[in-house]
Amino acid sequence: MALSQAAGDQLAHAFEAEPRVIPGSEDLGRAVELLDNGKRITILAGAGAAGAHDELVALADVLGAPIVHAMRGKEHVEYDNPFDVGMTGLLGFASGYRAMANADTLLMLGTDFPYQQFYPDNAKVIQVDVRGEQLGRRVQLDLGLVGTVKDTAEALIRMVPRKKDRSHLEEAQKHYRKTRTKLDDLATPTPKGKPLHPQYVAKVIDQLAADDAVFLPDVGSPVIYAARYLTMNGRRRIVGSFSHGSMANAIPQAIGAQAAFPGRQIVTMSGDGGLTMLFGELLTLVQEKLPVKVVVLNNSSLNFVELEMKAAGFVDFGTDLVNPDFAKVAEAIGVKGYRVDDAAKLEETLREAFAHDGPALIDIPTGRQELTIPPKITQEQLKGFALYAIRTVLNGRGDELLDLAATNWRQVF
Repeated sequence: MALSQAAGDQLAHAFEAEPRVIPGSEDLGRAVELLDNGKRITILAGAGAAGAHDELVALADVLGAPIVHAMRGKEHVEYDNPFDVGMTGLLGFASGYRAMANADTLLMLGTDFPYQQFYPDNAKVIQVDVRGEQLGRRVQLDLGLVGTVKDTAEALIRMVPRKKDRSHLEEAQKHYRKTRTKLDDLATPTPKGKPLHPQYVAKVIDQLAADDAVFLPDVGSPVIYAARYLTMNGRRRIVGSFSHGSMANAIPQAIGAQAAFPGRQIVTMSGDGGLTMLFGELLTLVQEKLPVKVVVLNNSSLNFVELEMKAAGFVDFGTDLVNPDFAKVAEAIGVKGYRVDDAAKLEETLREAFAHDGPALIDIPTGRQELTIPPKITQEQLKGFALYAIRTVLNGRGDELLDLAATNWRQVF
């Protein structure tokens, strides 16, 4: 029998409504008990917090808890959030790591954060995820809750007593401000004739990009600069191969994003290795008339691979890239090409490129020896780096070691 119009509309509305998944009352009660007993609670939030921004902030306020975000949670968690203290993990920085390390209770909301070495050593751990199979995959739990972040947070806000002691939160916020200042100090122009700091390139991209821009960083060091310097506002998106780590993801994903959202500004942060791996995709931008802006962080190397080799104690091998002038290649293909060899001209050039009515590529030579230092250095990495230094000198490449030290003294001191 055919449905009436009213019944059909009601059924359609039911399918459109977002599902609500809330843990049972007994599990919620156990969560309240653990959170009430916690003295230093830290929240780790990921992509599962999408659509739950206000509830997340309200819960952090009740718990007096700093919020650390995972990479895929950045666009959903970071903006308009006084409790956010940055990232942890290999892409993160010191304040996020410290807020996790100092916690006696960790509340994981919508994240399957994979880096086990960055979890706190002796904390109670509660994980909330709508995907039950994710619970306890990365770390031993004291309590796992199947539920959506939005609805579970709403329930906990009503049930958990408000924390009066805010010292853990205030310490984490203070450390974040200090760390943020240090990161911003790295994002400065270089003297004329010197390769640009990639941190500065990312900062200027952030300042000039549209309020609803979609950013697509290539796997490798561009992801780190995107994580540390792109500012989210609830409208911007940051998309990448964050789970699989597939090289050369930026331009293919940008093609899809621009085709799906023709009115939005789409900006890649491409590595030179990622760009050249799928060079032919520039032809797709021309063929399909897609106005993607391709910003190339050109350090003439597979930079992140080099960093991993250094940390493991190996002298760089097979990571050199003999690059053409990417701007000229772009022009030959039909893409508007720009090249920035002087930091003083970066802002002007990016403004012009972003305003261009069509696809544009901006080739920016950046420092090859910039170290993207994670917030926690293991003993093995220290030994490996020392071994790399010795081997580099013995192989007659001591000038490379001096260049490495000169480039990164700002990060050390």
